[in-house]
Amino acid sequence: MAQEILIGVERRRRWPDERKLEILAEVGVDGASVSDVARRHGLTRQHLYQWRTSFVIGRLRPPYD
Repeated sequence: MAQEILIGVERRRRWPDERKLEILAEVGVDGASVSDVARRHGLTRQHLYQWRTSFVIGRLRPPYD
């Protein structure tokens, strides 16, 4: 039975709202799926779905000019 050895601790990343919106905007561009965008940024699909839900209910807003 093979065992995986984990070295180090991965830090929890914090994403500014502006960056979250930029990443969400990539979904659908040139046919990019949620999975494609998540993979490109090292995220899970669930992160993107949570961010999208936050945007829809008004918790995640674009910065004001």
